[in-house]
Amino acid sequence: MPKIPVLSLLFRACVPALAALLTVTSLPSTARAVPAGRLPEGFVELADVDPTIVQEIRYATVHNFTGHRVDGYLRPRCVLTRPAAEALHQVQRRLRPAGYTLKVYDCYRPQRAVNDFVAWAKDLDDVRMKGEFYPRVDKSRLFEDGYIAAKSGHSRGSTMDLTVVRRPAYPTRPYVPGEPLVPCYAPKAQRFPDNSVDMGTGYDCFDTLAHTLDPRVTGRQRANRLLLKSAMERAGFVNLAEEWWHYTLRNEPFPDTYFDFPVS
Repeated sequence: MPKIPVLSLLFRACVPALAALLTVTSLPSTARAVPAGRLPEGFVELADVDPTIVQEIRYATVHNFTGHRVDGYLRPRCVLTRPAAEALHQVQRRLRPAGYTLKVYDCYRPQRAVNDFVAWAKDLDDVRMKGEFYPRVDKSRLFEDGYIAAKSGHSRGSTMDLTVVRRPAYPTRPYVPGEPLVPCYAPKAQRFPDNSVDMGTGYDCFDTLAHTLDPRVTGRQRANRLLLKSAMERAGFVNLAEEWWHYTLRNEPFPDTYFDFPVS
């Protein structure tokens, strides 16, 4: 049997590890999975950083634009990178003395959840939640109009969807599947009874009225949006102009990595 040099054996042993490392750090990339029940280094549960922030993780329920619990959301909890969670804690510290609390609807989002959105958007026959979340948008235009995309900043771990709630924060009643749907841009007293202050539309409203600075949104509704916007920007977050609820940490630690570990 021919002899194989020791260096050659070492090289062969290292190849799989090197390949895995390159897969995780390539730009852009989808990071490898992590052991069940564990978070990747640099991620935390928001509740461990600030347990006073209300959590209502919609994609772990059927009350969202798809009408089903989204793939990858095994538990209704908010996971973020540590810098994002700590910055959000600073926002909460400023809002609480004024009688408010933050409430998060979504935080880190696995890539598999984004894939679930894409698959749902391609099924033009599934319009069960249209009456609430996209009454004025034809489902065939969701990609073209930018409401659905193959990648999401949420998967990088430093983006969250959130609102402001007056304290004490009474819980939102559970959604009952099959109940009558009301457009997300209807007056607050008519749409689904979220405990959020009135932002002019409900969460995940696929409508131009959800644009943060839409000129048609005035008075108290505009003031509420600006309250959230100013507090978040002061802590280093940037708003997505098309969604009053969507913020990303400006100096996010993983700007080019899209993670896919489940929220579990």
